[in-house]
Amino acid sequence: MSEFAQLTNNRLSELELTGLNETRAQELAQELRQRIEYHSYRYYVLDDPEISDGEYDALYRQLERLEGQFPQLITPQSPTQRVGGAPLPGFATVTHRIPMLSLGNALSLAELRDFDVRIRRGLPGEEVAYVAEPKIDGLAVSLLYENGNFVLGATRGDGRQGENITQNLRTIKGLPLRLRHSAPPVVEVRGEVYMSKRAFERLNALRSGQGEPVFANPRNAAAGSLRQLDPRITAERDLDIWLYGLGYTEGVDPASHWEALELLRGWGLRVNPLTKRCESIDEVIAYCEEMEGRRSSLGYDIDGVVVKVDSLAQQEELGFTARSPRWAIAFKFPPEEATTVVKDIIVQVGRTGALTPLAILEPVVVAGSTVARATLHNEDIVKEKDIRIGDTVIIRKAGDVIPEVVKPVVSKRQGTERVFVMPAACPVCGAPTHREVGEAVTRCTGDRCPAKRLEGLEHFVSRDAMDIEGLGPAIISQLVEAGLVEDPADLYSLTFDQLIGLDRMGQKSVENLLSAIERSKSAGLARVLFALGIRLVGAGAARDLAEHFGDIDKVMNASTEELTAIPAIGDKIAASVREYFSDPENLALIQRLKDAGIAMTEDQTASPAASENPLAGKTVVITGTLDSMSRKEAQELVRSLGGKATGSVSRNTDYLVAGANPGSKYDRAVELGIEIWDEQEFLRQTGRES
Repeated sequence: MSEFAQLTNNRLSELELTGLNETRAQELAQELRQRIEYHSYRYYVLDDPEISDGEYDALYRQLERLEGQFPQLITPQSPTQRVGGAPLPGFATVTHRIPMLSLGNALSLAELRDFDVRIRRGLPGEEVAYVAEPKIDGLAVSLLYENGNFVLGATRGDGRQGENITQNLRTIKGLPLRLRHSAPPVVEVRGEVYMSKRAFERLNALRSGQGEPVFANPRNAAAGSLRQLDPRITAERDLDIWLYGLGYTEGVDPASHWEALELLRGWGLRVNPLTKRCESIDEVIAYCEEMEGRRSSLGYDIDGVVVKVDSLAQQEELGFTARSPRWAIAFKFPPEEATTVVKDIIVQVGRTGALTPLAILEPVVVAGSTVARATLHNEDIVKEKDIRIGDTVIIRKAGDVIPEVVKPVVSKRQGTERVFVMPAACPVCGAPTHREVGEAVTRCTGDRCPAKRLEGLEHFVSRDAMDIEGLGPAIISQLVEAGLVEDPADLYSLTFDQLIGLDRMGQKSVENLLSAIERSKSAGLARVLFALGIRLVGAGAARDLAEHFGDIDKVMNASTEELTAIPAIGDKIAASVREYFSDPENLALIQRLKDAGIAMTEDQTASPAASENPLAGKTVVITGTLDSMSRKEAQELVRSLGGKATGSVSRNTDYLVAGANPGSKYDRAVELGIEIWDEQEFLRQTGRES
């Protein structure tokens, strides 16, 4: 029997270990890793194991003992390194090379057909196929592999920047630490981390038995597990992953999304087997109906179906809006419903003074989580739906996320129900409330309302704003009650001695909080504008303003005409911005933030060189073989000079660059009368002529 056969069929004894030299130990460790990786692939990816769990565990223990005797042989890709290292002090920021944009939603089959109409309008005369896949109710992540090895994993975050959770992702057994076969030099893979229904039930049973609070649903459990600073906790949570697409890559260029999924499968990555290529929107709709019917029988939660145009060239031609691709959409399943009783209707005061009625409910389980309260939005909706205190009501989770009161069950009224009336005075500060004509929102008029101040501070430090980790509602409340903080600028003058006196704030917590406050000074103008809480200015509008003007003084001094010149900024947002920067108190706050060292600038995206180039704003198609550069390099050159490089010829194409053997794209360009450049003309126009 060979040495390796003995090794895999018998437990290693101390004598056998001591008899190995390092060279042979390295060979055996490599063979064991390959054997374990193969069986992991069979079990987690193919769901078709060839050996028993006991045999797999024996292989794993043998590798552990071998690496224990020869620790110098341990590699980051070894299966034994999945359990995670020491706890992390915090998560570093990762910038996505290609943004991870969110998807637009279709809430009905009619809206899904409207999506198909828009696609065909954007691709006149072209055949269109789709890929449909279950929409996993989990957390979107990005995985980076270099030379086949997993080197970096990040959360989606705000789409442009996420958190480095590499160590936690390494603990997921269904995620290969090394790709199979001939993986490209650099490949970024995107997917969804989730917790199965069985794993969720086991985790909650364990937590309940230990007297710990249980998770509301599998998605929350997965999110909480994936963002643990101690990877060893994540390793205990039994997470899994489905991979659904490519991000930034080098050395691979699939022609379609379906082809990209086949590549992922070939590299040993878990691609959902229910994914299907559909030749028409009718096939897509049939698939959506099938998935909705199978929803409850799956071992994991899905809340809809993701539909994508299959051709990557067509995807490129369709392009993106500011927040989502035009070539993909998420069809959301109709929400689940339940009935319960409205115990009370209270009013919450937001950072802008908006009074929001909130229904306090008898707790009820809806779509897998317990709902005890639901927003009623505004006074008009309460009246329109005729929702009364004491009513039996139908509850649903809109999009499976936000609890919503659908309507009262009038037949169950007993005559004791009470009509809700919006208070004439703020329930927090007692100041009069006011509702502008034409608006649905009633607001507190108090300038120094504690609720407005608290909500404003919580918004200022939130993740999408200044992202001051460790400064939660409880700490903010203590700071306000102690008179240490009245507005955001006060946060930047806090001292160690002031913070160490707060509840649950030890030396390390104080040091971490002060460091987080200091780091936030360099958050940039976009985050500052969002953090200020200007009405109607969300994170996207704040980013548009920052990138357009580049400096807060220019934003403050911008006219309505200059503001509305930005495509995403309409009249109402412009008026709100002008109103905010016309208030002396707001200007004083901004000056104090400047004095504290807060960065108030942002890099502007447009460059003079690009705007002066003949390709700026033009759509260019590259076809055939170029001598001086690859097609991808030519496309990157077009983009760097302000142009748009697409993969197919249409009436929107301005120029076709034709290399050798151009094919049908050349014929299509001739047919449409599009200007055609050879390689020499392309080099001349782009300033690359030698």
